Amino acid sequence: MIYLHGAGHFHPENIIDNRFLEDLKIDTNNEWILERVGIHQRRTVLCLDYIRNTYNQNPTESHPHLQFSTAQLGAQAARMALARANLQPKDIGLVIAGGCLPQYSMPAEACAIAAKLEIEATAFDVNSACSTFAAHVQLISQMKAESLPDYILLVCPESVTRSINYADRKVAVLWGDCASAVIVSKKIKSNKSIIHTMLSSNPSSWNKVMAPAGGHFYQEGQAVQKFAIKKTLATIQLFREKYNIASQHYFIGHQANLSMLNSVCKMAGIVHEKHLYNVDRFGNCGAAGAPSVLSENWSRFIAGDCIILAVAGAGLTWGGMVINVCE
Repeated sequence: MIYLHGAGHFHPENIIDNRFLEDLKIDTNNEWILERVGIHQRRTVLCLDYIRNTYNQNPTESHPHLQFSTAQLGAQAARMALARANLQPKDIGLVIAGGCLPQYSMPAEACAIAAKLEIEATAFDVNSACSTFAAHVQLISQMKAESLPDYILLVCPESVTRSINYADRKVAVLWGDCASAVIVSKKIKSNKSIIHTMLSSNPSSWNKVMAPAGGHFYQEGQAVQKFAIKKTLATIQLFREKYNIASQHYFIGHQANLSMLNSVCKMAGIVHEKHLYNVDRFGNCGAAGAPSVLSENWSRFIAGDCIILAVAGAGLTWGGMVINVCE
């Protein structure tokens, strides 16, 4: 059993709405974007004038034009999680961070985030692209409680827009920046608990989604979307059948695009009221997307609620968890 004590999220202020993308003259418009991916706007750590003037054609030149570092994003989300958990930085005994595109090859971003928060504790990264949050939880689930500190901070800081080619409409319309943070414990109980987890990979398809060091993000869009739908449905079905979970559960999926998520819900019989998402307002925020939705809805969950969270991403890797809420 993994207990959830707090969750946080943070989105930078700079907004890339569909009008902004239209003005880039990349053969796209609001109707085209909404029909295909259902995204109205997204946030970016990049200065908007930098995007307008350069289209981020050379990602290695983006660093001077960043509003926030990934460590700053992560620290902001962590502060919200700490406040919700009624904890102080000194209470955290382990920090694990990760996501799609670390800002630095070294050191671990967990160390940079811990430093921003003045946390003096073990800190390391576990990266599994958009499936990172599931990888973090799966790792903790396999560790003995007695070997862990009371409270663990899991952070997914994402600034993927640093790697986006804004001359390519296929990817420019998708991505946004965000950080999520969740505080968990295997020792201290709370009213929210992760009762089941899973993580799996199909390494033979590793090259379907990638971002070379210093290069632009790339994916085989249709193939990856089919994979994400298939594996998300399989994850939901696995949890429902293996653990006898009623179909009235909440659903949080990988925030890749709204069309994909709606397809999953239709095929899985998930009603609109139980589908929680924010991709329409923030775009695909990589590993931070699904846990940011959990954070946004933190106060809405009541005793008896059950949430299935399922994610999929590069690797190709997929995973998920079941969250129960009690008194």
